[in-house]
Amino acid sequence: MTTQLDSEKPASSRFTEFFRPPKGTLGVDFAASLVVFLVALPLCVGVAVASGVPAELGIVTGIVGGIVVGLLPGSTMQVSGPAAGLTVVVADAVDQHGLATLGIIVLGAGLLQILLGLSRLGTWFRAISPSVVQGMLAGIGLVLILGQIYPVGGLPQPDTTGEKFSGIPDLLVQTFTSAAGLSGLALAALTLALMGAWKKAPAKWRVVPGALVAVTAASAVAAFTAAPVSKVEVGSLLAAINPPSAGAWGDFFAPAVLGSILTFALIASAESLFSAAAVDRMHDRPKTQYNKELVAQGAGNSVCGMLGALPMTAVIVRSSANVQAGARTKASRVLHGVWLLLFVIALPGVLGFLPEAVLGALLIQAGWKLLELRNAVELIKSNRGEAFVLILTTTMIVATDLLIGTLTGLAVAVVKTAIEMSRLSVASEHEDERVRVELGGNATFLRLPRLLDHLENVPAGKDVHVDMTEVRHLDQACHQAVEDWAAQQRRSDCNVEVAMPAGSR
Repeated sequence: MTTQLDSEKPASSRFTEFFRPPKGTLGVDFAASLVVFLVALPLCVGVAVASGVPAELGIVTGIVGGIVVGLLPGSTMQVSGPAAGLTVVVADAVDQHGLATLGIIVLGAGLLQILLGLSRLGTWFRAISPSVVQGMLAGIGLVLILGQIYPVGGLPQPDTTGEKFSGIPDLLVQTFTSAAGLSGLALAALTLALMGAWKKAPAKWRVVPGALVAVTAASAVAAFTAAPVSKVEVGSLLAAINPPSAGAWGDFFAPAVLGSILTFALIASAESLFSAAAVDRMHDRPKTQYNKELVAQGAGNSVCGMLGALPMTAVIVRSSANVQAGARTKASRVLHGVWLLLFVIALPGVLGFLPEAVLGALLIQAGWKLLELRNAVELIKSNRGEAFVLILTTTMIVATDLLIGTLTGLAVAVVKTAIEMSRLSVASEHEDERVRVELGGNATFLRLPRLLDHLENVPAGKDVHVDMTEVRHLDQACHQAVEDWAAQQRRSDCNVEVAMPAGSR
């Protein structure tokens, strides 16, 4: 007897199955959707605020991620929405091009993701060096933390990383000498403490997400004490929707906008597919089909772009909450989008009670998780080369921007791999009138100087046998260099024998 996997069923069958789910799954999926909704709501708002856009746009992206992407094939357990990892690039894009152009950039990124998925390039994202990915996430985490300490202290977030560093002395003064700063610091500390303590609560309590408990409690304290802190401003969802204008369409092919589109597409795709690899290890349901998931993410971002909303990715926090809550089908992630939509229609005023300092603390914790310091320390102990790539990527992201930092890390990782793959062993055995030189490994141009140094140190006037039969790979540069050296020795009346690897000319 064989069981047909969800990924092998036709689209019509999967679509029908959503409305008529397998027996026994509706209840657990319904409960899981509520848990995911409660996790997603404050994160949608917090990511939007941190990105410098209206809070409603973060909720729009969460709704699209739940309903649109949730219905499409690709992944079963992943949940999509606005991600903390994209706040840096979104804020930079809005600062450079304006909010009116954000929709164009997100739409372009979505279309590029669809093209990548249809071209079956989704699986190639798994080939990116883990140290580059970890460095990218750590860099995003540092920049995110650096930006969110300002709302906690009662100051607006500076535009550039340099200004964030240089503004720290003024931030410290503001935080510890003003009522707004002290109140924000106390609320942020309360939020972080509650989230940490909730992990040790009884299991039956932890059905309610710790982030929700912390945000609700801290917001209640702020309201009860009339704390002098800034609150989130939330307006009409329909009024916040900002479709690309005619003028914005004219900027679509501008080099700077195209660069932002490429950055959004690559980062969102990488984050989504790396999240898929992590989430797939958490459950026994059908695994992610990477190319279809990339098309689904692209479709979601295309819709978000047409609405002028934030870009989306698959988000590991919501996805893991979905798995841990016992979800069995896609219904849970679709329903979480429905709950987001119903909430902003029925209770939009509730979000206006959220202090920005509390959301800042929520994102500081998200940034701290992105750092993954324990993994970084283990990598430094076990593989210094990979650790160097991680630290370089992180440093370059903080010092420049996300695209330059990530590309730098990728370039260094490729060079490092090329060097490691070009390991060449050279050994010599000297006899009375004969020298035997044995080579092994990979003889590429990167090891050519070492190879030539060794050959040139062979004593003159002796017969030489160069044994290269154990060389796994011999490129043209090394092949030609050995032949030229042998020819030169023969002109000096030396007998030189060269045994080439099998298959070489």
